[in-house]
Amino acid sequence: MTEQTPFPEAGPAGPADRLSVAYSPCPNDTFVFHAWAHGLVPGATAPEVTFADIDITNGLAERGALDVLKISYAALPWVLDRYALLPCGGALGRGCGPLVLTGPDAPDDPAALAGKVVAVPSERSTAYLLFRLWAAKAVPGGLGEVRVLPFHEIMPAVRDGAVDAGLVIHEARFTYGQYGLRRLADMGEAWEADTGLPIPLGAIVARRSLGRDRLLALADTVRASVRAAWDDPAASREYVLAHAQEMDPAVADQHIGLYVNEFTADLGEDGYAAVRGLLTRAAAEGLVPAVTPDALAFPA
Repeated sequence: MTEQTPFPEAGPAGPADRLSVAYSPCPNDTFVFHAWAHGLVPGATAPEVTFADIDITNGLAERGALDVLKISYAALPWVLDRYALLPCGGALGRGCGPLVLTGPDAPDDPAALAGKVVAVPSERSTAYLLFRLWAAKAVPGGLGEVRVLPFHEIMPAVRDGAVDAGLVIHEARFTYGQYGLRRLADMGEAWEADTGLPIPLGAIVARRSLGRDRLLALADTVRASVRAAWDDPAASREYVLAHAQEMDPAVADQHIGLYVNEFTADLGEDGYAAVRGLLTRAAAEGLVPAVTPDALAFPA
């Protein structure tokens, strides 16, 4: 069971004038962190930014490689011994869940996935946890093979019949029709109908060894960066599109609108309840280690 370690007053994480930071090139992250990354948050510690997909940042966090990272909430149980969950900057929301996609001629019945091959982008992702929790109820015959594929290969694999279904995230919500695919189920709809809570997708974590004062200052910096993005959305547009991997600007705007919301500014009561609910249910299914209630606490 993951337990919280104390927040020291100071730590050996590096000079106070810089922090090593990793987040994804996705539009929601570049939008949120634009102001901080460009020195537009007065008094903020300068970040040394690395761009990496969530699978990579999850691994970096498990190795304790950097000071601040954007990771999947599903990876939290493995890193909470050395990283604290920040109460801001992450991605939670409603109506933004992962989708299970199938070909146009597949049965319109989740039970038909019994014994089938389903592609997923990661086994250390919230999408995967939501999918396994959903499948435990919706596919009574049990899944066949769960195959991990790079995110960008999943929809072509479903289209070409290499797999029977695929679990997709992010902008695929808006583009799967271009591959001739259809939505079999929405993991977000299933989660919200079951719990009434938002979906916890991406978390911001920081080394506990930074110490209480630097962690509090870091949370203030992230909140200020979020507010700056909302106050002047055009300021970050070049940065967002430069890292959006040739994403259509309209899709990038939809992406930001979906994943940057009130929970990005502050997790709040519902946000923390969603995180606890996801990890508790996943632990009960043996998908993640159990987490003690205080392991998610942030210093006051």
